[in-house]
Amino acid sequence: MPTEKVNGVNIYYELTGAKGDALVLVHGSWGDHHNWDMVVGQFAKSFRLLTYDRRGHSQSERLSGQGLVTEDVDDLIALVEHLEIFPAHIVGNSYGAGIVLKAAARRPDIFRSIMVHEPPLFGVLGGNPNAQAALDSVNEKMKTVLDLISAGAMEKAAEEFMEKIAMGPGSWKQLPDVAKNIFINNAITWYDEIHDPQSLQIDLTSLAVFKKPVLLSAGSKSPSFFPLVIDEIKNSLPQAKKITISGAGHVPHMSHSEKYVELVRNFCNSV
Repeated sequence: MPTEKVNGVNIYYELTGAKGDALVLVHGSWGDHHNWDMVVGQFAKSFRLLTYDRRGHSQSERLSGQGLVTEDVDDLIALVEHLEIFPAHIVGNSYGAGIVLKAAARRPDIFRSIMVHEPPLFGVLGGNPNAQAALDSVNEKMKTVLDLISAGAMEKAAEEFMEKIAMGPGSWKQLPDVAKNIFINNAITWYDEIHDPQSLQIDLTSLAVFKKPVLLSAGSKSPSFFPLVIDEIKNSLPQAKKITISGAGHVPHMSHSEKYVELVRNFCNSV
């Protein structure tokens, strides 16, 4: 599949499936388009499916200097326009979910619907006194990972992130070596993302202009700060449906792929 210059940066993407509505999958931090490997085969049967490596990840270009989440938002918008696959159902996981929501606030016209799982938009919890303990917890965990990357311990940083924030205890050992190598290689991009002051923020007032269907999800085994974020976003999007995926954590498309495919497909069909 091609690598093309989009929004001034070389982006690797894969466009599969020959029928149905467009479905765009936006991966989270540390990973790449392979994060979706367990679900793309099923999705391609029903949708015109786009996956891609976000800038700074794997086969897409990694620029020098501080990156900005607004650049990721611009990339998503430019890519669906370049490929002429809008309006699309656009799905995001983790940091990718934040990108999707920010794009929806800016360009609702490229969307048919939104489905996002656990965006780490912790800035929306600043005014919630009940969230302080959860915020302190996630900030402490992220500082540990940042310090490890600063010391050049990329593998240990990736393990710490997966075990303590993303996937839970024991998850690192269960990952195949190819997945571990992807996470290690992209650790420096996560480090860059976290140093953008806007990366974990969103203007909920601007998001409220989005009136199309939205599905917000969290995993029943995820850390407590993710459902709190989902609740704040739901308050700004009254039309949004909120669900908890039983038994899942931060990456349900990897841990509960069949359930996730059914969930996304049913939501898109309802739209």
